[in-house]
Amino acid sequence: MGSVAIIGGGWAGMACAVEARQAGHAVTVFEAARNWGGRARALSATLPDGQDVTLDNGQHILIGAYTRTLELMARVGVDVERALQRVPLILRFPDGGGLSLPQIPQWLDRATRHVAPLDVVAGVLGARGWTWQDKLSLLTTSTRWKKQGFVCPDDQTVASLCATLTPRVRAELTDPLCVSALNTPADEASGKVFLRVLAEALFYTPGGSQLLLPRVDLGALFPDAADRWLRAQGARTMPGQRVRALSRADQGWRVDDEPFDRVVLACSPWEAARLTAERAPQWAAVAEALPHESIATIYLYGDVSLQAPFVSLRSEPDAPAQFAFDRGQLGGPKGLLAFVISASTGDRETLQQQVLAQARRQLGLDRLQPVLTVVERRATFACTPGLVRPPMRIADGLMACGDYVEGDYPGTLEGAVRSAIAAAAAL
Repeated sequence: MGSVAIIGGGWAGMACAVEARQAGHAVTVFEAARNWGGRARALSATLPDGQDVTLDNGQHILIGAYTRTLELMARVGVDVERALQRVPLILRFPDGGGLSLPQIPQWLDRATRHVAPLDVVAGVLGARGWTWQDKLSLLTTSTRWKKQGFVCPDDQTVASLCATLTPRVRAELTDPLCVSALNTPADEASGKVFLRVLAEALFYTPGGSQLLLPRVDLGALFPDAADRWLRAQGARTMPGQRVRALSRADQGWRVDDEPFDRVVLACSPWEAARLTAERAPQWAAVAEALPHESIATIYLYGDVSLQAPFVSLRSEPDAPAQFAFDRGQLGGPKGLLAFVISASTGDRETLQQQVLAQARRQLGLDRLQPVLTVVERRATFACTPGLVRPPMRIADGLMACGDYVEGDYPGTLEGAVRSAIAAAAAL
């Protein structure tokens, strides 16, 4: 055991800090921002009626397959069942079409999932607007993926992987799942990573396909609770302190002027590249070369509500949002809606106007007022085939963790947490 500096207080950094402190290390967390969470954090805003409200820098969805994230949330004192609203996987459009998985009793789900996921089979057979050809194409193709162990060539895209599916299944299921899970369009996304996500969510993890919709802001969901837990356990947490330099010390590393036995970079890839440019230029070059995708969240407000807390939208070039959330049904102010655009392009004003028009056409909502449009230009890495991601180990006593670090998961909260757990175990 020894002293560990963790640079970055996002979900990866706080997860790594909790794991490291529980293992007995003396932990210090440095975070440049004044609040915790990184690219999954809370924001303050004001509604058109003058009401103050806490929003998020991007509307997030967790799923039941995020087992390590859920365990860590519970460990730091988050009441998971109260903080998250569990609903079956629903990709139902406002016109009534699409897929909705039924709720299967837990004992039956656990007993049968190794043979076939009954919720998926039942959902496919009952999909509204799908022909028998649509349903058969999905069942036969997914059965083939399972027999092949959910693996495919490294260079295969999701579009190529799903070529045997009918256009309706691709448009209403695999394309929306791909862009929401990998934040990359299907014709550019990695088939290998997509299969890994499908396997975990739909086939291997009981309840893995359930959507977990946050009822609290992203800070309260984990990083703020982790900060309280860490301080109670004697760790140091230092928000508002940006690390200027990283250098070698006699028996470890020096973070600015303070020596540590080991250091974990849990900051963004570009910030990690800045800190390692001199000591590990090859690692820094790989981190800096990662392509990124943008995610936009458009918050609108009015005397409205959706038919469910979460609805799918038909996404087109001039109607870019893939999903809409009714925050009023998730513990927020009544009438507050969040529209999400994964792999977004365009400026804030254009996206806002497009979503307002999309809400009128697809949801029949014509009296919405803009509240806030958040565009994270480098929200996640572009999860493309054969992408080279930087490894966890940088040098002796120096490691990195985060959703972008080499691993099997795309740029998700679960990917960040699993990377953090691996880094803490390697200290």
